[in-house]
Amino acid sequence: MSGVREAARDGRGRSTAVCALIGAAVMAAVDEIVFHQILAWHHFYDRSTTAVGLLSDGLLHTAELLALVAGFFLFADLRRRRDLSPPHAWAGFFLGLGAFQLFDGLVDHKVLRVHQVRYGVDLAPYDWGWNAGGLVLLLLGGVLVVRANRRSRGGPAS
Repeated sequence: MSGVREAARDGRGRSTAVCALIGAAVMAAVDEIVFHQILAWHHFYDRSTTAVGLLSDGLLHTAELLALVAGFFLFADLRRRRDLSPPHAWAGFFLGLGAFQLFDGLVDHKVLRVHQVRYGVDLAPYDWGWNAGGLVLLLLGGVLVVRANRRSRGGPAS
């Protein structure tokens, strides 16, 4: 049996995927709550009226909540089946956090230009901070995946 099939069968792959979904939803929530609502620096879609911006924020918030609910149902199913691999779950969580943040910073901010971090200021420090933070989270998730795979194969868990 291939390594991928074996990982999926015993829950390692599913633990990573389910917790990546939860991590992406948590980072979307942090973005939505902190930057969209508390700081009011931008809306998800700023290329139209304020009403459209608020509607886009509501849709993002809805998607993030649906992802959280689905993620926690899948997480509960992993636990019920006794298939949860905590090291793989943590790796997936950080991969999800970083992937959402980096996707938002590169695709939403720079490619699609649906919004920027802030307006009326030099964007460079904000862009570097947002994207570097996402890259650090993504790399941390990658390191945790490697460690979790080594540990599950019985290798050194350095």
